[in-house]
Formats: sequence, structure tokens, C-alpha cells
Amino acid sequence: MDQMSIEPTARAKGSLGLALRFGPALLLVAGLIWALSSGILNHLSLHELKASRFTLHAFVGQHPLQALLAYGLIYIGVISLSLPGALILTLTGGFLFGPWLGGAAADLGCSTGAVVVFAVCRLAAGDSLERRANPRIQAFEEGFRKDAFLYILTLRLIPVTPSWLVNLAAGVIGPPARQYIAATFLGYLPVSFIYATLGSGLDRMFDRGELLGPQLFLAPRIALPLLGLALLSILPILHHWWRAGRAARSDEA
Repeated sequence: MDQMSIEPTARAKGSLGLALRFGPALLLVAGLIWALSSGILNHLSLHELKASRFTLHAFVGQHPLQALLAYGLIYIGVISLSLPGALILTLTGGFLFGPWLGGAAADLGCSTGAVVVFAVCRLAAGDSLERRANPRIQAFEEGFRKDAFLYILTLRLIPVTPSWLVNLAAGVIGPPARQYIAATFLGYLPVSFIYATLGSGLDRMFDRGELLGPQLFLAPRIALPLLGLALLSILPILHHWWRAGRAARSDEA
């Protein structure tokens, strides 16, 4: 009798454990499928922003805190689902809230979404998935192991690798959570303020009938911060080389 009562309890605990481990990942996958099939991505565009700008400005003016909260939650949702909308949302943050508040809100929303992906993948993956990971993810492993903070910071500052892949790889490989979170928030901060500054001028561009094109990035107020960002992105690489050279000299001595 005792054995019969123990077995269902063990099975229930096992089912609960599986649900807690894989449930959040399944929710993200379901949300991604819904977002792609619903056409919601069509609303993440400059055309849509221009068409609804007066309504959005009015809502922000009447309900500033609610608008800021809604913006943050939308940004977190988009990044958590790995949807392609970070640039337009950062521009929208500057457009609605100005370069400083909009940039800070964009950085917080984008970074929080990246942390959500990291946590969900870390929970679902464990060590077993890492051994069977895709070669593209395994390519990140050496960098994460050597100096996770600088490696992640460099990947955030130099957006050559898609952010969703960095989030996924970090969750699978599992660098220290504190280093991942700190590097993500710091790495997204400069570009968030740069594009929020650009977004704060969208009203004038819309009034003049201008389009967002490559020529806009040649303007000094955008080109100079981007140049500064490029220089800033080199610093982690130089620091890594300096540490490697110092270690080599120590070994020789």
C-alpha cells in the first residue's frame, strides 16, 4: 500500500519538475509562433509609427507612467520572443520619451528581455543540452569560458552576431549570471542612447517628409556617437590582448 502511494507521488513530482523546467521555454516558443502568424510584426515599422504618432504623443502626455511601463513591457516581450524589432523600438523610445529617458528605457527593456531568454534557456538546457548543442553555439564556448564579461560586452557593443543567438548561446553554455547581466546592460547602453537620440528627431523628419536612410547616419550628431561606439567596442579586445601578453611575459619569466 505504501509503495503504491509513493509511486504516483513520485510521478507527480517528476511531471511538475519537467513542467517547471521546460514550461517557460514552451511558452516562449508558443508566443513566437503566435507573433509570427498574427502579423503583429507589421506594426513594428516607421510607417506605422508615423501614422499613429499623434495618438501616441497624446497618450504619453496624458498617461506618462503607463506609457513608459507599456513601452518597457512591449520591448521585453519582443526581445524575449527573439523578434526583429529592437531598432524600431529604440527609435520609438527616443521618439516618445526623449533621448535620455527613452534611451534608458530601451536599454532596460532590451537587456531584461535578453536576461529572460538567458534564464529560460539556462533552466531548460542544463549540461546535457550543451553537449549536443549546435556547432554555432559551441563556437561561443571558448570565449565565454575565458572571460565571460568582456566577451559578452564585446558581442553587445559590436552587433555582428545576432542578439538572439548570443542570448541563446549564453543560456545553453551558462556563463556566470552576474557577468552576463552586467555585460548586457552595459553593452546595450551606448547604442540605446545613440538610436534614442536619432528617434527623438523623427517628428521633424516626418514633417519634412524625410525617410530613415543611410544618409542620416552621416549627420554629425549621429556619426560622432557611432564613431565613439566603434572605438569603445575595441577596448575589450585591446584589454584581452594586453592581458594575454602580460600572461605570456609572466610565463616566460
